[in-house]
Amino acid sequence: MEDHSLEKKYNKFIIAVSIVIPVVVAILFGVKLKDFGYDVEPLSFLPPIYATINGITAVVLVLAVVAIKKGNQKVHERLMTTAIALSVAFLVMYVAYHMTADSTKFGGEGFVKLIYFFILITHILLSIAIIPLVLITYVRALAKRFDRHRKIAKITFPLWLYVAVTGVVVYLMISPYYA
Repeated sequence: MEDHSLEKKYNKFIIAVSIVIPVVVAILFGVKLKDFGYDVEPLSFLPPIYATINGITAVVLVLAVVAIKKGNQKVHERLMTTAIALSVAFLVMYVAYHMTADSTKFGGEGFVKLIYFFILITHILLSIAIIPLVLITYVRALAKRFDRHRKIAKITFPLWLYVAVTGVVVYLMISPYYA
């Protein structure tokens, strides 16, 4: 049975989370624990871990689409919940790293630098845009509004996949320049 009220119930939450996450991440990105007197070593082991999490997220997203196309709704549901959990884990590690380490400057030059910045900028912008899309898509599934879920999932899936894959690409392109 469809639950129209569930969608409405979560609308304010989705809007709030979609605003709060990027704002908090932007603020925390500029906060360095050392500036507050904390003697914290940079968590330099995190970038390859959270890049791997992005790669796993991409695989999980593809597997989830395969599962639903085969009619396996339960597997699809579990995989999508896993993808969300992986994205949250990524975000926590990403913020923790940037609160303990200075930003790494890309050292490439010429055309490769343009490619890097194009990928980075589209990755960042879409990572912000994907938050409400994922939440709306997920709530529509919870509400069993599968007609509306499918419509937005056709937009959410490729954008989320792009964000996950480009997260790995950005890491691979900048990894030689980590201090």
